[in-house]
Amino acid sequence: MPRILLLLPTATYRAPDFFAAAADLGVDVVVGSERRQAMAATMGDRAVVVPLSSPGAAVEAIAALHGRAPIDAVLAVDDQGVQVAALAAERLGFRHSPPGAVDATRNKAVMRQLLDRSGVPQPAFRVVEPDGDVAAAAALLGFPCVVKPVSRSGSQGVIRVDDVAGAREAAGRIAAIVGSPGDSDEPLLVERFVAGDEVAVEGILVDGNLRVLAVFDKPDPLDGPFFEETIYVTPSRLGTDSLAAVAAVVADAARALGLSEGPVHAEVRLAAEAGTPGGATVIEVAARSIGGLCTRTLRFGAGVRLEEVIIRHALGLELGGLVREAESSGVMMLPIRVGGVLEQVSGQDDAAAVPGVVGLEITVAPGKALVPLPEGNRYLGFVFARGPDPETVVSALREAESRLTVRVRDR
Repeated sequence: MPRILLLLPTATYRAPDFFAAAADLGVDVVVGSERRQAMAATMGDRAVVVPLSSPGAAVEAIAALHGRAPIDAVLAVDDQGVQVAALAAERLGFRHSPPGAVDATRNKAVMRQLLDRSGVPQPAFRVVEPDGDVAAAAALLGFPCVVKPVSRSGSQGVIRVDDVAGAREAAGRIAAIVGSPGDSDEPLLVERFVAGDEVAVEGILVDGNLRVLAVFDKPDPLDGPFFEETIYVTPSRLGTDSLAAVAAVVADAARALGLSEGPVHAEVRLAAEAGTPGGATVIEVAARSIGGLCTRTLRFGAGVRLEEVIIRHALGLELGGLVREAESSGVMMLPIRVGGVLEQVSGQDDAAAVPGVVGLEITVAPGKALVPLPEGNRYLGFVFARGPDPETVVSALREAESRLTVRVRDR
């Protein structure tokens, strides 16, 4: 039986879907987490502590595990583990993208510089060092701009600014997110705001070749001042030429970064003024699959889930045709609209009863803090829907959210 090491950050809620996919494939799972598992004493070499924040030590722990009880692949389920997974795969001779390429997707400044060298369409940008002048950089680029930290994900710390005063305020706010104001050594990235519709691309790289698995439309405008994503729906309603342009620019971006194997998730804007085919402009590229529970919107062939595709690739197994099911599907990432402490989310049964809704999960427990963007980095939960066309799916998702009531108290 093949054995795969899954790197599971403490805060992830993706573990059950990967475990289920592994079980369907007959693959034995070894859990790699930052803390010792509660059942570790009885799990033996099916659990290992992997300090994801210390890549060198993490790789040594994985190599030691492999020496005792060989594994066949290392797979990270979230951003926090992708660098360690690549380093360990390189050490052990598994299929992987170069660690430097994976690391570049974790640093937005490095990513922008590599894309720039290869001429990949992207926003005009400036990297501002900790002691630099964000407002001056934004003024040089021309307003509106987007200011963001280079190391965060999930739109955390990403702020649109429309003038010099707004740029200065954003710089201070982001500094407070990434560290104490005036004490952070993290540079900031300033980008020219790109107006236009945005899509998300889910793909997998095999021997350097991108196979696009799905393109998601984002029907809610992402114009700022913060960039909280809500609805993803697939298949995309883009025309054939635009879809081809999106696929081509993501493939070019992956090549420019040096990525060659494994899942890829990208965000692309369609900007008419960009002067590129279809106006396709790269906003982000990540060396992982889509975040949160959003993979549940995707099925291929006879009900094959995305996690199964990812595990198959990691083990070098046949992927097959990877044709997405014909039915439209979508997810709504329930936004955190008000900060405080969650008391209750009522109306869940009513929301789940909306025709077309096939799932609802609240992922924040009562008593836990709710932190809106740009300071926050998670969602209240997820609603899933399926239907004959994207419009029906989007309507079901909006109706489901309208039936939920979120009760919050001050902290």
